Amino acid sequence: MLHTAGWLEGGLSMGYEKFIMDADQAGMLAVMLEGVELSENAQAMDAFREVGPGGHFLGAAHTQANFESAFYRSEIADNNPFEQWEAEGSLDTAKRANLKWKEMLKEYEAPELDPAIDEALLEFIAKRKSEFEDRDY
Repeated sequence: MLHTAGWLEGGLSMGYEKFIMDADQAGMLAVMLEGVELSENAQAMDAFREVGPGGHFLGAAHTQANFESAFYRSEIADNNPFEQWEAEGSLDTAKRANLKWKEMLKEYEAPELDPAIDEALLEFIAKRKSEFEDRDY
């Protein structure tokens, strides 16, 4: 994963949608790398005792208490039934990623920067640029 997020054409270009999709996958990998929790709660032992053989776990107290945090939930995957996905516009992952980066860009607020630091950085950039010929590449 040396160059993962957004790279296309061997790094010659990038795509915002691919960046969002790759970041989502990297997030899932980060969760997986945390390892398997072996606590009684993580192993759902209370649910096994509550439900018993032949039952289902959806209504179990343990399931209700842990459902929101027990799984990696992608921000761009759609886990709805096909009919619901279709009724909501049939947005594939790339289209949802497109909406996500546009939303992120719209909501972005640049962090505050001390004016003295900003001025020093701009002076440094101007000095370095003056030290070599401008190029088209």
